[in-house]
Amino acid sequence: MSKLDQILILDPPSDLKFKGPFTDVVTTSLKLKNPSDRKVCFKVKTTAPRRYCVRPNSGVIDPGATVGISVMLQPFDYDPNEKSKHKFMVQTIFAPGNVSDMDSLWKDAKPDDLMDSKLRCVFELPSENDKVNDVEATKAAPVMNSAKADSSAATVPVTATMDDSEMKKMLEKCKRMQTEMNKLADENRHLKKPALPPCPPSLSS
Repeated sequence: MSKLDQILILDPPSDLKFKGPFTDVVTTSLKLKNPSDRKVCFKVKTTAPRRYCVRPNSGVIDPGATVGISVMLQPFDYDPNEKSKHKFMVQTIFAPGNVSDMDSLWKDAKPDDLMDSKLRCVFELPSENDKVNDVEATKAAPVMNSAKADSSAATVPVTATMDDSEMKKMLEKCKRMQTEMNKLADENRHLKKPALPPCPPSLSS
């Protein structure tokens, strides 16, 4: 019996590209799509398990669903003259009716029931254009900051002038209110004075 063709659609299909620098963890993505009408179990293997971290590294994909996988390359000293020999393999099998023990499923699987796809790892360093863009962006940042500082400095006198004008208006308003209050107080005092008694009757009357 011939080996089954891979049922899943892999993206990317053949190369996992990791873009440096490699002084820190570099992550790339792998998508697995299940175009069939059956559940598919998958497992991701690598020839260099100590150099990579894969999440998730196994699972079940529902019919028509897609699973995203993160492949993290650990930091290392990159040698451009050394070609990467690292490879990954995505192994799959149609899921039985009841998937309870994944370990037993893979352990008891028949070779003719397994499907697999192989991917090679490709290491890439940033291009010279990327480096130039990074340097220009770094140089541009201080210029933008200084321009911003100049702009804020220029607005200070304007703000101060506006504050002085507002203060003058407030003082004038207070003076007017004080004058009105004084007038009201005078009127109030006049109203409180006792009224003159009526004129006494004339002696001649």
